[in-house]
Amino acid sequence: MIIYISGGARSGKSRYAQERARQLSDSPVYVATAHIWDDEFGRRVERHRNERGPEWTTFESERDLNNLPLENQVVVIDCVTLWLTNLFMAFDNDIEQTLNAFKAEIDSLRQLSGTLLIISNEIGMGLHADTELGRKFTDLQGWANQYVATHADEAIFMVSGLPLYLKKNF
Repeated sequence: MIIYISGGARSGKSRYAQERARQLSDSPVYVATAHIWDDEFGRRVERHRNERGPEWTTFESERDLNNLPLENQVVVIDCVTLWLTNLFMAFDNDIEQTLNAFKAEIDSLRQLSGTLLIISNEIGMGLHADTELGRKFTDLQGWANQYVATHADEAIFMVSGLPLYLKKNF
């Protein structure tokens, strides 16, 4: 089962996903996709690590999430945006290669038993990026989000800390 959770920055996506995961499991798994680019971001990641309790198993993986031991688990994947960034960099900013690799990973994850709560940002709802690379990434993010949402059992859009249910299959 895939539960897709999207929204803007600080919309409550991660909090909501973690609460849902704890409702579904006493020992959930957290997959962090972040690459630590600078000290400030490293402090953010450390704060997030400290916010989760000892009941969480954490994997830090920038890509190839489908190779992690996630079978029969309740898993929070945080987040598509950082995961895509890692792939985008690995494929020298090639949208097609990045999107194909991302879709292949999602397709592999879909084969697993368990529940995946996949978090993503809606970055295309604000100002247009002022660089070609930024616009390419915004397009990539939109297509990746559509792919995950299409294959999700549930899709939730977070607004001001509140869930707006877009798709609910139960």
